[in-house]
Amino acid sequence: MEDYALRALERLSTRPAEPYDTLSVAPITPLLGAEVTGLDLSQELTPQQEKELKHAFHAHHVLVFHDQDITPEQHKRFARVFGELHPVALAPEGSDPHILDIKANKESRNVAGNGWHADGTADPEPSLGSMLYITTMPEGGSGGDTLFANMHLAYELLSPTMRSFLDGLTALHDGALPWTAAGQTPPPEYDVPRTEHPVVVRHPETGDKLLFVNAPYTSHITQLSRAESDALLGMLYAHVARTPLLHCRVRWQERTLVFWDNRSVQHHAIWDYFPHTREGRRVAIDGSALHA
Repeated sequence: MEDYALRALERLSTRPAEPYDTLSVAPITPLLGAEVTGLDLSQELTPQQEKELKHAFHAHHVLVFHDQDITPEQHKRFARVFGELHPVALAPEGSDPHILDIKANKESRNVAGNGWHADGTADPEPSLGSMLYITTMPEGGSGGDTLFANMHLAYELLSPTMRSFLDGLTALHDGALPWTAAGQTPPPEYDVPRTEHPVVVRHPETGDKLLFVNAPYTSHITQLSRAESDALLGMLYAHVARTPLLHCRVRWQERTLVFWDNRSVQHHAIWDYFPHTREGRRVAIDGSALHA
């Protein structure tokens, strides 16, 4: 392993454990994710619980809460601890505009999130994060794990020369790409977002740098030719997908809620439970513009 990569890993994996008084935080890996216990999400959080939870969120980027019995209204109340709720694009008439129902069964031909991505990065202000609550697990109680990848670490494991090169680039994110990739056309009522973001952005709360490109939404790097852009983006996507050090794996149970930072991580929902049924609901939180 190169010295620069080893230094990054040592710095991130040897941080002193943070003291928590109102909850317990058990890391999933030294570099990403944590299981949180000691909280009942059906109840309003105290100011100290909110403070400690926000610290854990910034430290671990993915938080897992098992054995939670929450209604849709309690789900939304918990999300509001972190900001205003992000509306669901193309929400069906009569549905809750802030709750996205997630369901796959034997009739499904694809599932949401089956591939490495971050949500809605074509938006001018991509969401801060998402809270997914699983209500029905596949028969047998297993399958449908979600992989997460640390985009701060993805940046730091690149060579110093590559990091310097990427720091000066921007990329166009196009909300029509997921439709066209599926051979479809966005519906006429959909105001398709297209936004140019830096390839490397600073996290709005922590200021730490992170890699901000993903295959479903990133069209091309604007300063390069298409051939150069495709080659560079392909290398970055392979880096995210094929570097196990970046990853943690969340194994779902019924009544589990997972909250992830949509800026700091990409995720991949594994569809390995066909023809069984898996259901849940997702609430997203408004974010802010991203800057280099």
